[in-house]
Amino acid sequence: MPKKQPPVPTTHLLPSGPVTLQSSYALCKEFNKRHGTTYYWSTLVLPADKRPHVHALYGFCRYADDIVDDLGPVPVSERATALASFGECFFHDLDAGESDDPVLKAVVDTVLKFSIDRECFARFLRSMTMDLTVEQYETWDDLLAYMDGSAAVIGEMMLPILEPLTPEAIPHARDLGNAFQLTNFLRDINEDLDRKRVYVPQEDIRRFGVDIHSRQCTPQFVELMKFEIARCRELYASADIGLSMLPKQSARCIGAARVLYGRILEKIEEQQYNVFAQRASVSTWQKAMMVTRLMRPWG
Repeated sequence: MPKKQPPVPTTHLLPSGPVTLQSSYALCKEFNKRHGTTYYWSTLVLPADKRPHVHALYGFCRYADDIVDDLGPVPVSERATALASFGECFFHDLDAGESDDPVLKAVVDTVLKFSIDRECFARFLRSMTMDLTVEQYETWDDLLAYMDGSAAVIGEMMLPILEPLTPEAIPHARDLGNAFQLTNFLRDINEDLDRKRVYVPQEDIRRFGVDIHSRQCTPQFVELMKFEIARCRELYASADIGLSMLPKQSARCIGAARVLYGRILEKIEEQQYNVFAQRASVSTWQKAMMVTRLMRPWG
């Protein structure tokens, strides 16, 4: 039975012509460089032979995420069909052991080389499907259920490539994935409201008396942000424990991403928590300086 080809998000222009493994990895790298600069700069600390596999995982996740958000003005039903088609194509090719899709060729190669659990990808796609219809989460536990597939699972996907020294690294990798995503949620409150989504738990919003849809940086909103940032830093503290469970270069790569993402929280604080007036970000030169320092030879 022939497989359905997944649609192309409006943010991606896929190359024409024959798909080679080299061209597929190059495309995933381009996605990473263009859309996930913090992750991209951090991968430069890894050994050169590991970087393409991290790019491939990013390419998979980014492509699925953009099917949800960047297919243009199409109804939810079509986005759901498109996402399901992407998932079916991936698992079909994974079972076949190869792919001729411009993105998935590299992804399938990476998954097979490192024996990454295919259930991780099913969990990720389930959370992407939730984004099509779920606009808010009542409790922190509800949000964690979503983040299991959208964030924590990314840490699990990465571990076989990073080669931890002990399986005890797994919960700390999950916490780092959640910390990264919660950082994004806090930075992107304004943009997510444009998409009619709120990723701050509703019980927290009520506790601090915030009308988040007013997009006002009130004293109540500041207290809410302080609470969520403290929660995020608890996740980072757990992730820091896991860094010691990684080989030196893997630890430096993940440590770089952790510091750069942590800097986003500091930027939010520096702008008095007003994420509605300005998007908190770390400049390219700061990322370059961090990576340059970490790439120096060590004894």
